[in-house]
Amino acid sequence: MTDAGFSNIYDDEIRANAYAKLECPGTYYLAYRDLPAIISKHVQGRKALDFGCGAGRSTRFLRQLGFDVVGVDIAQPMLARARECDPQGDYRLIPDGNLSSLSPETYDIVLCAFTFDNIPTMEKKVAIFRSLKPVGGIRALSALTTMEKKVAIFRFLKRLLKGGGRIVNLVSAPEVYVNEWVSFSTKDFPENRMARSGDKVRVTMLDVEDRRPVEDILWTDEDYNEVYRRAELVPIATYRPLAKQSEPYSWVSETTIAPWVIYVLGHRE
Repeated sequence: MTDAGFSNIYDDEIRANAYAKLECPGTYYLAYRDLPAIISKHVQGRKALDFGCGAGRSTRFLRQLGFDVVGVDIAQPMLARARECDPQGDYRLIPDGNLSSLSPETYDIVLCAFTFDNIPTMEKKVAIFRSLKPVGGIRALSALTTMEKKVAIFRFLKRLLKGGGRIVNLVSAPEVYVNEWVSFSTKDFPENRMARSGDKVRVTMLDVEDRRPVEDILWTDEDYNEVYRRAELVPIATYRPLAKQSEPYSWVSETTIAPWVIYVLGHRE
């Protein structure tokens, strides 16, 4: 697949402006609808990290739930929009992908809301997480496989949790990329149907002014669970929210196919 005409959504001012206006409409509503109840059930304490906060939507969401939350990201344009929308929020740039400023055993919840979807290339993941230390010593993530990179990331996130803390990983289900939705279209990308874990897939977002296709990285449920196993994290619960006909949207596929997967993860005892 050619990358012509596609851009990094993190370092793109036009994308950042569009994402800053996006809250929880349409299909995105289902990503956030059940989170308050899920978080209330599984999380004790009020210290939160929004890991990969982008324009701050999920950071603001956590604060509305009563959390003392810090949002971190690598992209200055996204953080600038987050601060414009939320001047009182605590938004921090991770310089050069250096995560050493994040203190271990600090957070009751680490929320990753689409962090593992919306990074256009594996190279960007390497830049973000190159300071991680996988088991066996310090290794450059550029030398690791895609699976190993994800394992290294989750091992690092695990270290940020207090005892009893939880990682909530909200990701796109693989079905997002092969169906039509209120908020997304995939009809122009038939190649998505042949994609496997680690492959690039494309969608057109319908809820933002910027209609340039967005590149995501497909990752299956089976492979996510393998990542968690290797990172010594336990999937405590998995949720796949479906829409209800009574909700105020003209649902397309959402009532029968879950567009999102929400994993609640904890330390292995």
